[in-house]
Amino acid sequence: MIDTAFLDELASNAPTPGGGGAAAYCGALSAALASMVANLTVGKKKYADVEPQMHEALDRLAALRARLVELIDEDAAAFEPLALTYAMPRDTEEQLLARDQAQQKALIAATEVPLSIMETCVRVLDECDFLAKCGSKLALSDVGCAVVCGRAAVRAASLNVVINVGSLRDARVKEAYTLRMEVLLESAAAVEESVFAYVVNALS
Repeated sequence: MIDTAFLDELASNAPTPGGGGAAAYCGALSAALASMVANLTVGKKKYADVEPQMHEALDRLAALRARLVELIDEDAAAFEPLALTYAMPRDTEEQLLARDQAQQKALIAATEVPLSIMETCVRVLDECDFLAKCGSKLALSDVGCAVVCGRAAVRAASLNVVINVGSLRDARVKEAYTLRMEVLLESAAAVEESVFAYVVNALS
Protein backbone atom coordinates (compact mmCIF):
# COMPACT_ATOMS: atom_id res chain seq x y z
CA MET A 1 0.00 0.00 0.00
CA ILE A 2 1.39 3.38 -1.02
CA ASP A 3 1.71 5.96 1.76
CA THR A 4 -0.12 9.00 0.38
CA ALA A 5 0.47 11.25 3.41
CA PHE A 6 2.77 13.60 1.52
CA LEU A 7 0.46 13.77 -1.49
CA ASP A 8 -2.55 14.44 0.73
CA GLU A 9 -0.65 17.21 2.51
CA LEU A 10 0.49 18.64 -0.82
CA ALA A 11 -3.12 18.67 -2.07
CA SER A 12 -4.40 20.53 1.00
CA ASN A 13 -4.82 24.29 1.35
CA ALA A 14 -1.69 24.52 3.52
CA PRO A 15 1.06 26.67 1.96
CA THR A 16 3.64 23.97 2.60
CA PRO A 17 4.64 21.60 1.20
CA GLY A 18 4.44 23.37 -2.13
CA GLY A 19 6.28 23.46 -5.43
CA GLY A 20 9.71 23.19 -3.86
CA GLY A 21 8.74 20.13 -1.86
CA ALA A 22 7.13 18.59 -4.92
CA ALA A 23 10.33 19.19 -6.90
CA ALA A 24 12.42 17.48 -4.22
CA TYR A 25 9.94 14.58 -4.08
CA CYS A 26 10.13 14.21 -7.86
CA GLY A 27 13.92 14.15 -7.60
CA ALA A 28 13.73 11.49 -4.91
CA LEU A 29 11.55 9.40 -7.23
CA SER A 30 14.21 9.77 -9.92
CA ALA A 31 16.92 8.60 -7.53
CA ALA A 32 14.81 5.68 -6.33
CA LEU A 33 14.08 4.53 -9.87
CA ALA A 34 17.74 4.82 -10.79
CA SER A 35 18.56 2.69 -7.75
CA MET A 36 16.13 0.06 -8.96
CA VAL A 37 18.00 -0.13 -12.27
CA ALA A 38 21.31 -0.58 -10.46
CA ASN A 39 19.80 -3.26 -8.20
CA LEU A 40 18.51 -5.10 -11.26
CA THR A 41 22.04 -5.05 -12.68
CA VAL A 42 24.10 -6.30 -9.74
CA GLY A 43 24.49 -10.04 -9.48
CA LYS A 44 24.07 -10.61 -13.21
CA LYS A 45 26.97 -12.40 -14.93
CA LYS A 46 26.51 -10.27 -18.03
CA TYR A 47 27.34 -7.14 -16.02
CA ALA A 48 30.01 -8.55 -13.73
CA ASP A 49 32.61 -6.11 -15.06
CA VAL A 50 30.63 -3.11 -13.83
CA GLU A 51 29.32 -4.59 -10.58
CA PRO A 52 31.75 -2.62 -8.35
CA GLN A 53 30.69 0.62 -10.03
CA MET A 54 27.03 -0.36 -9.62
CA HIS A 55 27.48 -0.78 -5.88
CA GLU A 56 29.17 2.60 -5.72
CA ALA A 57 26.30 4.13 -7.69
CA LEU A 58 23.81 2.56 -5.30
CA ASP A 59 25.58 4.14 -2.34
CA ARG A 60 25.59 7.55 -3.99
CA LEU A 61 21.97 7.28 -5.06
CA ALA A 62 20.87 6.28 -1.55
CA ALA A 63 22.60 9.38 -0.18
CA LEU A 64 21.08 11.59 -2.86
CA ARG A 65 17.61 10.21 -2.26
CA ALA A 66 17.94 10.77 1.49
CA ARG A 67 19.16 14.32 0.87
CA LEU A 68 16.19 15.09 -1.36
CA VAL A 69 13.79 13.84 1.30
CA GLU A 70 15.50 16.18 3.78
CA LEU A 71 15.13 19.03 1.32
CA ILE A 72 11.35 18.58 1.29
CA ASP A 73 11.28 19.63 4.94
CA GLU A 74 14.01 22.24 4.47
CA ASP A 75 11.99 23.90 1.73
CA ALA A 76 8.96 24.17 3.99
CA ALA A 77 11.11 25.44 6.87
CA ALA A 78 12.70 28.10 4.65
CA PHE A 79 9.33 29.36 3.48
CA GLU A 80 7.90 29.96 6.95
CA PRO A 81 10.12 32.95 7.90
CA LEU A 82 9.47 34.49 4.49
CA ALA A 83 5.74 34.10 4.87
CA LEU A 84 5.89 35.76 8.30
CA THR A 85 7.54 38.86 6.85
CA TYR A 86 4.46 39.60 4.76
CA ALA A 87 2.41 39.84 7.96
CA MET A 88 4.83 42.24 9.67
CA PRO A 89 3.47 45.74 10.39
CA ARG A 90 4.35 48.50 7.95
CA ASP A 91 2.69 51.59 9.39
CA THR A 92 5.91 53.50 10.10
CA GLU A 93 9.25 53.98 8.39
CA GLU A 94 10.92 51.90 11.10
CA GLN A 95 8.45 49.08 10.62
CA LEU A 96 8.89 49.19 6.85
CA LEU A 97 12.67 49.02 7.24
CA ALA A 98 12.46 46.12 9.69
CA ARG A 99 10.06 44.29 7.39
CA ASP A 100 12.28 44.79 4.37
CA GLN A 101 15.42 43.64 6.19
CA ALA A 102 13.66 40.52 7.51
CA GLN A 103 12.27 39.78 4.07
CA GLN A 104 15.63 40.11 2.32
CA LYS A 105 17.23 37.78 4.86
CA ALA A 106 14.43 35.22 4.48
CA LEU A 107 14.67 35.34 0.70
CA ILE A 108 18.27 34.12 0.85
CA ALA A 109 17.33 30.89 2.64
CA ALA A 110 14.25 30.49 0.44
CA THR A 111 16.51 30.65 -2.62
CA GLU A 112 19.33 28.46 -1.34
CA VAL A 113 17.05 25.47 -0.76
CA PRO A 114 15.66 25.15 -4.30
CA LEU A 115 19.18 25.62 -5.64
CA SER A 116 20.26 22.71 -3.44
CA ILE A 117 17.38 20.68 -4.83
CA MET A 118 18.56 21.48 -8.35
CA GLU A 119 22.19 20.62 -7.57
CA THR A 120 21.22 17.31 -5.96
CA CYS A 121 19.00 16.35 -8.88
CA VAL A 122 21.74 17.11 -11.40
CA ARG A 123 23.91 14.62 -9.53
CA VAL A 124 21.10 12.07 -9.83
CA LEU A 125 20.97 12.73 -13.57
CA ASP A 126 24.69 12.02 -13.82
CA GLU A 127 24.07 8.63 -12.23
CA CYS A 128 21.32 7.98 -14.77
CA ASP A 129 23.76 8.61 -17.59
CA PHE A 130 26.05 5.89 -16.23
CA LEU A 131 23.15 3.48 -15.69
CA ALA A 132 21.81 3.96 -19.21
CA LYS A 133 25.16 2.98 -20.70
CA CYS A 134 26.19 0.26 -18.22
CA GLY A 135 23.03 -0.93 -16.49
CA SER A 136 20.71 -3.79 -17.35
CA LYS A 137 19.28 -3.38 -20.82
CA LEU A 138 16.03 -4.84 -19.51
CA ALA A 139 15.60 -1.70 -17.40
CA LEU A 140 16.46 0.88 -20.05
CA SER A 141 12.96 2.34 -20.10
CA ASP A 142 13.19 2.81 -16.33
CA VAL A 143 16.41 4.80 -16.75
CA GLY A 144 14.57 6.95 -19.28
CA CYS A 145 11.76 7.54 -16.82
CA ALA A 146 14.25 8.36 -14.06
CA VAL A 147 16.08 10.92 -16.19
CA VAL A 148 12.83 12.61 -17.22
CA CYS A 149 11.74 12.87 -13.59
CA GLY A 150 15.14 14.23 -12.61
CA ARG A 151 15.09 16.99 -15.18
CA ALA A 152 11.48 17.84 -14.30
CA ALA A 153 12.57 18.23 -10.69
CA VAL A 154 15.38 20.60 -11.69
CA ARG A 155 13.06 22.75 -13.79
CA ALA A 156 10.37 22.80 -11.12
CA ALA A 157 12.80 23.87 -8.41
CA SER A 158 14.15 26.62 -10.66
CA LEU A 159 10.78 28.38 -10.51
CA ASN A 160 11.23 28.94 -6.78
CA VAL A 161 14.63 30.44 -7.49
CA VAL A 162 13.13 32.77 -10.10
CA ILE A 163 10.33 34.03 -7.87
CA ASN A 164 12.60 34.64 -4.88
CA VAL A 165 15.45 36.21 -6.84
CA GLY A 166 12.96 38.63 -8.34
CA SER A 167 12.45 40.20 -4.90
CA LEU A 168 16.12 40.46 -3.93
CA ARG A 169 17.56 43.96 -3.84
CA ASP A 170 21.25 43.07 -3.92
CA ALA A 171 22.12 43.01 -7.62
CA ARG A 172 25.31 40.98 -7.11
CA VAL A 173 23.52 38.28 -5.09
CA LYS A 174 20.70 38.20 -7.62
CA GLU A 175 23.14 37.77 -10.49
CA ALA A 176 25.07 35.01 -8.69
CA TYR A 177 21.91 33.05 -7.92
CA THR A 178 20.62 33.47 -11.46
CA LEU A 179 23.90 32.23 -12.94
CA ARG A 180 23.90 29.15 -10.66
CA MET A 181 20.34 28.38 -11.69
CA GLU A 182 21.06 28.77 -15.40
CA VAL A 183 24.13 26.53 -15.25
CA LEU A 184 22.14 23.82 -13.46
CA LEU A 185 19.28 24.08 -15.95
CA GLU A 186 21.71 23.71 -18.84
CA SER A 187 23.45 20.74 -17.21
CA ALA A 188 20.16 18.98 -16.55
CA ALA A 189 18.95 19.60 -20.09
CA ALA A 190 22.15 18.28 -21.65
CA VAL A 191 22.14 15.05 -19.64
CA GLU A 192 18.40 14.41 -19.93
CA GLU A 193 18.28 14.98 -23.67
CA SER A 194 21.35 12.82 -24.27
CA VAL A 195 20.17 9.94 -22.08
CA PHE A 196 16.59 10.10 -23.32
CA ALA A 197 17.74 9.97 -26.95
CA TYR A 198 20.08 7.07 -26.14
CA VAL A 199 17.26 5.13 -24.46
CA VAL A 200 14.75 5.75 -27.26
CA ASN A 201 17.30 4.68 -29.87
CA ALA A 202 18.24 1.55 -27.94
CA LEU A 203 14.60 0.58 -27.43
CA SER A 204 13.55 1.19 -31.05
